[in-house]
Amino acid sequence: RHIRQQQHIYLHIYIFVLFFSSPILRFTSWKAKEFAYCPYSKFRVGAALVAHDGTVFTGCNVENACNNLGLCAERTAITKAVSEGYRSFKAIAIASDMEEEFISPCGGCRQFMREFGVKWSVFMTKPDGSYMDMLVEDLLPVSFGPDDLKKKKASSE
Repeated sequence: RHIRQQQHIYLHIYIFVLFFSSPILRFTSWKAKEFAYCPYSKFRVGAALVAHDGTVFTGCNVENACNNLGLCAERTAITKAVSEGYRSFKAIAIASDMEEEFISPCGGCRQFMREFGVKWSVFMTKPDGSYMDMLVEDLLPVSFGPDDLKKKKASSE
């Protein structure tokens, strides 16, 4: 039993090193971008999300003729993870075709990420492989989240 637990720990360490501290997560987001459905904006975005156990979920943007019904890549990846029971994440990488600037999550995606914590990394990339790493709390400072709903409220009477 002890050996099996040790192997399980080594597997988690391997997964952590493989996806969290290497360019593979960013590369996976670039590959996810290839599946983007964006016939209107022609603005492809991909995302790769790694959960605390090392499971990786990908997402891409999916546009709709009714603009407000489209989905961003980040929300697609997070929704896939949540639909499979995951609620805790280590990092997300985001990729686009923009060459001059790092791809940054929109305000809606920042709030969506915030729902699942503030202490996880967001890798914003460029096609040349360069990236910027920020925490969710840095992208959405002074944010509102699930913990705020538990705080004491003024009486309405």
